Amino acid sequence: MLNLSLMNNITHATIITRISTLSQQRSIHPTKLHSSYCIASSSSSTAASFISNSLQYDEQKCNNVLPLCPPLSQSVAAIVFGDGSKESSKRLYPLTKRRSEGAIPIAANYRLIDAVISNCINSNISKIYALTQFNSTSLNSHLSRAYSGAGLVGKQGFDVEVIAAYQSREDQGWFQGTADAVRRCLWVLEDDHNSALEFILLPGHHLYKMDYQNLLATHRSSNADITLAVAPPAHHIKPNNGHSSFGYVTVNSENEVLEFREKQESEKPNPTAVQSYIFGGYWEDMTNIKAFYKASMESTKNSTSGYNFYDRESTLYTLPKCLPPSLIMDAIITDSIIGGGCILNSCNIRGSVIGTRTRIGDRTVIEDSVLMGADIYQQTTYGDQCIGEEGTGIGIPIGIGENSYIRKAIIDKNVRIGKNIRITNKDNVQEGNREALGYIISGGIVIVLRNTVIPDGSIL
Repeated sequence: MLNLSLMNNITHATIITRISTLSQQRSIHPTKLHSSYCIASSSSSTAASFISNSLQYDEQKCNNVLPLCPPLSQSVAAIVFGDGSKESSKRLYPLTKRRSEGAIPIAANYRLIDAVISNCINSNISKIYALTQFNSTSLNSHLSRAYSGAGLVGKQGFDVEVIAAYQSREDQGWFQGTADAVRRCLWVLEDDHNSALEFILLPGHHLYKMDYQNLLATHRSSNADITLAVAPPAHHIKPNNGHSSFGYVTVNSENEVLEFREKQESEKPNPTAVQSYIFGGYWEDMTNIKAFYKASMESTKNSTSGYNFYDRESTLYTLPKCLPPSLIMDAIITDSIIGGGCILNSCNIRGSVIGTRTRIGDRTVIEDSVLMGADIYQQTTYGDQCIGEEGTGIGIPIGIGENSYIRKAIIDKNVRIGKNIRITNKDNVQEGNREALGYIISGGIVIVLRNTVIPDGSIL
């Protein structure tokens, strides 16, 4: 027997199953699927389910997979959850104060959910449902504009349908978890116009690359009811996340799951056949601020340890932005990512991610930090005095002022940072709630909240 790591919540995993199986489980516990990805099939024959807790395939095993019959573009639809659990949302606070996990910006130009949607597109899964609920305004807008089909060059026929949380005569409350969300949306999945035989359920806030064709081939060849994607414990248990973020499964020599342990609880699989899919490679589940910060810092490194945003064989799609090229004036930039439309004066940027429309003043140093940028260009007069803005932050325009120093920080969107600012956490505080002052410290990382105004000369 072999013990393998599995995330502790089913909402963080991948599941493949038949629609008939989902229909039979209408009374499923509302949070049972809290950490899984799921693929389901609508065939009336014996239920074949696939549940995968992984986000990365084993490349050595997947190179020689036979073509799938029927192909994924005709037989499989994806269900992507825009939100994680309430607990994961709390751990990513304040980045989730006004947005869902899937909408969090990553690597200057993208959102977290782009990685999962791109996996579907690159795996020829053309029908994608996005189930959203908490703080979903920006996520719904991003999905509907980015993946309408028209904006995907060379990728016609793909459709992302957003299904927002709703109340009905039969269901008066909101979604009580991802399993409940699927149950409430069965009427869509069972629609006669939907030709999908199988469905894959995916959390939208994980960062990874996976070819779902290889995953589905393993599921179909094993003739399992459920398949879990797992990894050896040493592969995914990291200091950032700790053991508490993972569950465990015990498998036999045929990779059949014998036991599943979620935290301290243990349970045997139902009489259905449960298979495991062992994978390797990069995967980050973004369970907390430190995990997000680590993934962001890895994106600036020229190494193979992190997510590859430049992989030509597995394109990462997102919403095209009509922005001018970044204007860089006598700036020194090393090991950093610069988004479009930035205005960088005589500054020094080291090992940082600079989001779109970021403005940085003269003699300012940005080090090991994530700047998420701005949603608008703000007009300024000479002397950087703000025009308009309803009387808020007059005198401090959106961006980073002169003679400032920012190290190991996450600066959310539309923040106004004045001149001569120090954001360095000089006292090495690990946890601190200063939300009333516009920032929070989590894991030693300073997070400045969206739309915050920091006056000249402040020290954080």
